[in-house]
Amino acid sequence: MTTFNKLSLALALAFAATGAEAATLKIATMAPDGTNWMKEMRAGADAIKAKTEGRVELKFYPGGVMGDASTVLRKIKIGQLQGGAFTGGEASVITKDAQAYTVPFLFRTQQEVDQVRAKVDPLLKEQFRKNGFELLGVSGGGFAYLMSTRELKTRDDLRSAKVWVPQGDAIAEATFKAAGVAPIPLPLSDVYTSLQTGLIDTAANTTAGAIAFQWHTKVKYVVDLPVIYTIGELAVDKKAFDALSEADRKTVGDEIAAAFAQIDKQTRADNTSARAALEKEGIRFVAPDASERGNWEAVGADAQKRLATSGALSPEIQKALEAALAEARGGAK
Repeated sequence: MTTFNKLSLALALAFAATGAEAATLKIATMAPDGTNWMKEMRAGADAIKAKTEGRVELKFYPGGVMGDASTVLRKIKIGQLQGGAFTGGEASVITKDAQAYTVPFLFRTQQEVDQVRAKVDPLLKEQFRKNGFELLGVSGGGFAYLMSTRELKTRDDLRSAKVWVPQGDAIAEATFKAAGVAPIPLPLSDVYTSLQTGLIDTAANTTAGAIAFQWHTKVKYVVDLPVIYTIGELAVDKKAFDALSEADRKTVGDEIAAAFAQIDKQTRADNTSARAALEKEGIRFVAPDASERGNWEAVGADAQKRLATSGALSPEIQKALEAALAEARGGAK
């Protein structure tokens, strides 16, 4: 092949990769740059670009530079962005079922989470599709703990605390209110500053999340009782996703799924090491006694009953969640 022909072929391939079929999915996230989440997402994006020969590119905007969840959703609606990574509460604006896993005290073990998600994740994706979004992945952030600038030994102590709940997370807000706590809803992006100014003094996060968002520099105590299982949901506008070829959609789905599986694995290890790091920094983990633990588990049981009758989740997801959880517990609810 002559040099001219080689150059012509290279130009043709470049044009094919950047022509009418090329698509860039711009995705916003609160995850800080440099975190494991971002590293895996960028690795997945590189694989997608290579395997689609440049037809599909994922461009991430980390650290909240595109604004809070409501701003990101507005930008998706007008086409400035094509997707975002959200908490369950944030994504409840898309579908109320987005917060299916975040009911306080719903899960007892990681094994329960894994077994329930295997059954419910596919149904959750269908709920997103019905509402105009493609749910590319669900990542498990691990169990969140109440972290505070003050020691919280009892539920009565918590009632006098200034407790943050994620803005839009109606389930978490209702649960705390039922326990006599008046929570303060705020966007995730405002938590660090609010801890700094004293607007709030208590917030729930995973041990790794507390370090990633620098909350560990403000809190002094952790209530050593898992409160909520945290999740992240990566969703893109369905119209933008459907505009890709069938083969490219499969590639995007497969690579994001692989990245999320790796994130889940690494997150569990990160939470373990983060706990040790927090203890080394002098943050005290205070375990509630059996009576207090029972009080909070009763709050969780009440929250689940309220959830089942309030319509907070669709009947389909509610039924599937209850059945999968019962099966994970050997048939005992």
